[in-house]
Amino acid sequence: MAVLVTGGAGYIGSHTIVELLNIGKDVVVIDNLCNSSIEALKRVEKIAGTSIQFYQGDILDSVILHKIFSENSIDAVVHFAGLKAVGESVAEPLKYYQNNVAGTLVLCEVMNKFKVKNLVFSSSATVYGEPASLPMLESFPMAPESPYGQSKLMVENVLADLANSDPEWNIARLRYFNPVGAHESGLIGEDPNDIPNNLMPFIAQVAVGKREQLSVFGDDYETPDGTGVRDYIHVVDLARGHLKALEKLATGSGLVTYNLGTGVGVSVLEMVKAFEQACGMPIQYQVAKRRSGDIAAYWGDPSLAKKDLGWQATHTLDDMVSSSWKWQSMNPDGYYS
Repeated sequence: MAVLVTGGAGYIGSHTIVELLNIGKDVVVIDNLCNSSIEALKRVEKIAGTSIQFYQGDILDSVILHKIFSENSIDAVVHFAGLKAVGESVAEPLKYYQNNVAGTLVLCEVMNKFKVKNLVFSSSATVYGEPASLPMLESFPMAPESPYGQSKLMVENVLADLANSDPEWNIARLRYFNPVGAHESGLIGEDPNDIPNNLMPFIAQVAVGKREQLSVFGDDYETPDGTGVRDYIHVVDLARGHLKALEKLATGSGLVTYNLGTGVGVSVLEMVKAFEQACGMPIQYQVAKRRSGDIAAYWGDPSLAKKDLGWQATHTLDDMVSSSWKWQSMNPDGYYS
């Protein structure tokens, strides 16, 4: 039996496939490559020493999904496929609802037809919106502040209704924070197509000389150094969390929801300083105005995942920055350096 990974050529998907292959799982991948690279999958095969069954296509296309389920013995799906840029979602909301929500509906319909009812969904901590208190718990009210976050919450609600309608469905909704870092080999990592939306790849591109300087958006928040604080999690820890969720589904879990994070906040300037230590050079930055909608501090409580899944993040901040620097310095222009 195989695991289908949607969006498997992407950043988190590729690292999760490595972990699945490491435990002997057969993996099938679908990805439309709109924000990812086939080179990532080639490198995954090199790391794992085994091949991957790959289909280039879109989860909105039920024909290719029928083909995949017909040609492979699939017993579970890990669902990463979707668009993820908050700013872009504000400018193009319909695009996000079509890809993220409608795409998931098509996927679930085909899964249901083939009686494959184990699903791990890649959600996001953005479903919470601005928290009333910290750390955030899974039971907190949800009020996402962007179409991207709304699309994730819509899918979560669809999956809850699906699980309630049919007890044969086992669904894990994983809400995570800021994935960073790269595989220890330096062969796979985060490779944004354009200007990075996230802090770590931007810092790495400054360090490698691809960007002139980092903009720090606001240094007057009520945080220890005035800059925004976030919960960063190493992508390999995150990948292993998906494997633990698959194990949970195999027990007939029904619907379960977990935060995946470290439970510790790191500020922008703390991340900059840690990266400077890793790369041995100063990171040029300038302080800019706060961005509209940015929140001062944001981190979650991952204790439920530890209790139920036996999972916890083990990589340190040093691991995060050193692996990011190894990836970026080995691949200054990403997968096509």
